[in-house]
Amino acid sequence: MTTMIALMDTDELNRKQGGRARNILFRILLPVVLVSAGACASPQPETYRDPKMDIGAIYTVAVMPFVNLSRDQLASDRVRDVLTTMLLADGRMYVVPAGELQRQVSLAGIGNFYAPTTEEMIKLGKMVKVQGVITGVIREYGEVRSGQAMANVISLSVQLTEVDTGKVVSSVGSTKGGIGIVERLFGGGGEPMNDITIKALKDVIKKLLD
Repeated sequence: MTTMIALMDTDELNRKQGGRARNILFRILLPVVLVSAGACASPQPETYRDPKMDIGAIYTVAVMPFVNLSRDQLASDRVRDVLTTMLLADGRMYVVPAGELQRQVSLAGIGNFYAPTTEEMIKLGKMVKVQGVITGVIREYGEVRSGQAMANVISLSVQLTEVDTGKVVSSVGSTKGGIGIVERLFGGGGEPMNDITIKALKDVIKKLLD
C-alpha cells in the first residue's frame, strides 16, 4: 500500500511539474511571439479624404473590377460582388448593375476595365449617369503560411473618384485576418475567408463614407 501511494504521489508530482513547465514555457514564448508578430505585421494604409468634397453628394456609383495581385484568380469577382451587395444594403449609394456597366464600358472603348484612365472614368461616368467610380487593388487574398501556422488574409485598397473632375476624393485600405498569436502558438486555420472579407469591406465602407 505504501508503494502504491508513493507511485500516486510521484505521478501527481510529475503532472504538476509538467503543468508548471508548460506555463513557464508559455510565459517565455508569449513576449517573443508578440514582438515577432509586431515586426512582421504590415502597417495599415492611411486613409485619404478630400476635405473639400462632400461624399454625400455622390449617391450613384460604378464599381469596377479590382486589380488582382493575389494568387486567387477569382478574388476580384468575389470582392466586387460582396462590396456591391454591402453598398446597396448600406443605402447611401446606388451601384450600377455589373451587366449594364460592362456594356457601357464596351461602348466607351475603355482599354483596361480594371484600371481606366481619368479621362475614361469621366467619360464612363457620363454614360452610366453616376457621380463616382470605385476602383481598387487586392494585394492579398487567401491562405498564408508561416512555419506550421496558417490562416486566411485579405488586404486591399479602394479609391473613389468623382467623375465631374476625375479627382480621387477618397482612398482607403484595409487588412483583415492573417496569422495571429493563437495561430502561431496553437496552429489552426484562422477565420473563414468569407468572414474576413466582410469585415474588411465593412471597414472600407466606413472609411469611405463616414
